[in-house]
Amino acid sequence: MLSVPHRSRLSILLLDLPPEHHVAGTDFWAGATGRSADPDHTDEKWASLGSFADGWHVEIQRTGEGTPPRWHVDIETDDIPAEVARLEALGAKRHKDMGAFWQMLDPAGLIFCVVGIQTGEAFDRHAVTWP
Repeated sequence: MLSVPHRSRLSILLLDLPPEHHVAGTDFWAGATGRSADPDHTDEKWASLGSFADGWHVEIQRTGEGTPPRWHVDIETDDIPAEVARLEALGAKRHKDMGAFWQMLDPAGLIFCVVGIQTGEAFDRHAVTWP
């Protein structure tokens, strides 16, 4: 397989909280980090604890019923297909095509997502260039 030059970085830690844990979990992590959980006024399922060191973001996502509470990370990239292929070569597996991004599994079965650029300037400063 021909590799495609592109950039990526581990950028976002998401707290996936089902409805029954969402309020308590949001309040806890806001208190634990000393940050307010700023709701996304365009999507009631999302809130942000903001940017931490080097543009690392922590976000809270209300998931659907039956999804266990969990953490997952997002890898942001300027070329989703190239990054998915690179990660597959390292042992990851495609799990779900989410339309605009891929939900994947690492070799141990942990969920993570490969998404487009989310953090703007932080991406430009901290992304790794892959050949």
